[in-house]
Amino acid sequence: MNDSRIINKPIVAIDLFCGAGGSSYGARLAGVQLVAAFDMWQPAVATYNANFGNIAQCEDIREVDPESLKAEIGQIDLIMASPECTNHSRAKGKGERCETSRDTAFEVIRFASVFLPRWIVIENVVEMRQWSRYQELKERLKELGYDCVEEELNAQDFGVPQSRRRLFLICSKEARPEVVASNETLLTPARTIISDNGYRLSPLRSEKRAKATLAKVDYAIAKLKEEDALEPFLIVYYGSAKDGGSGGWQSLDKPLRTITTLDRFGYVIPGKTREDDRMRMLQPSELKRAMGYGDDFQFAEEVTRRDKIKLMGNGVCPPVMKAIVSSLIKDANGFQVES
Repeated sequence: MNDSRIINKPIVAIDLFCGAGGSSYGARLAGVQLVAAFDMWQPAVATYNANFGNIAQCEDIREVDPESLKAEIGQIDLIMASPECTNHSRAKGKGERCETSRDTAFEVIRFASVFLPRWIVIENVVEMRQWSRYQELKERLKELGYDCVEEELNAQDFGVPQSRRRLFLICSKEARPEVVASNETLLTPARTIISDNGYRLSPLRSEKRAKATLAKVDYAIAKLKEEDALEPFLIVYYGSAKDGGSGGWQSLDKPLRTITTLDRFGYVIPGKTREDDRMRMLQPSELKRAMGYGDDFQFAEEVTRRDKIKLMGNGVCPPVMKAIVSSLIKDANGFQVES
């Protein structure tokens, strides 16, 4: 007999800085009802609404009045938020950091002060911990009555075919959040996202091909020949080393390296001779699978290929958020999350 408790009312959530909807998609898989979402980038809002109905608004969150929103949608149980991360990320290099952008994280406090939901989940790059106001953010949450736990989670540990490490600040008014455990024992390789959908491959040995690209390919082919395993592989742009673990290429037997907002993965099929080598870039539909979305997730029709890649690079992997939300609500009285 199943002793799990039955859902007797919906768990209601809003998604701040919602992007394409990775957090919402994962929360929905955990049984949550989304009632509002906000992002100030139109391609993100269009894609979100294509998958969740027209509940996302294209607005600067700083201009949204939470009191008016509460009057419209009523009480909620959960706030999910992925504040701007570019000015925290090491990917920005030594560029000047915009504090105004970083400070948008405090919009979570403004909304939480009005709604006082049972739970809050804030997602960002792990470098957010180095921000001068990070401790202040946690103190403000504590002042509102939240017990907060920091989790640094890698999507590959949740069945996602991508290595993507992110910081999650998991907050509860009811009990100290438990450690979010993965139930995956084997990593999902990148080969599971590769599509045979007729995408065109072009000759690799072209005069137009960058010398750096050819160098990465030649290095990978040499390494694979040493192992007597000359199979299709990926070259990785914007890498710093030449090894398969963190440099200019990777095996399809490993999870994809972290998707960014740039077009960085080339799929290479070695030929019988080097003149027969072929290559193409990974497509948005493949990157979507590498984020952990299901086949039902669709990009808005008007979104360009470049923006689709940016949406994935800025996104949250749904299986990770599903695990977090499921962990939060599994012991709540009267609630059950279906697997």
